Amino acid sequence: MDDRAIRQALDWPFEGLRKSVEQGQLWWPEWGKLPSSARAREQVLREVVSRAPKLIPLIGHRYLPEQPHEAGNPVFSIFYTDAIYYGANLKDYFEREFTSWNSKPWPSQIKYVPFWSDLVERFAQNRNHT
Repeated sequence: MDDRAIRQALDWPFEGLRKSVEQGQLWWPEWGKLPSSARAREQVLREVVSRAPKLIPLIGHRYLPEQPHEAGNPVFSIFYTDAIYYGANLKDYFEREFTSWNSKPWPSQIKYVPFWSDLVERFAQNRNHT
């Protein structure tokens, strides 16, 4: 992978969220009142995402959070606001990705990762209400 591809993979989650904000699909009440300018909206979003654990690109739009610094972090699929768990942990992700997505039941609990788990949960709620 060249430097440009690595940079794109690292920037992908933020850029997708930024586009979602601009399309009126994302703005959480705890971020305050929606700013009137795109630049101000991007600044607020950048601040919010900068406090979230960094995401390590795996393949495509699959990411492993770098925090907490311990085993068992979930694998996320992040595509704009379409955020889902793609594995309860790295081992689970590989088993699902390379055997069958539903080859085994999902665990009842998946480790919480600030912001990214919230994105998954809020997206799931929106998906269930549409």
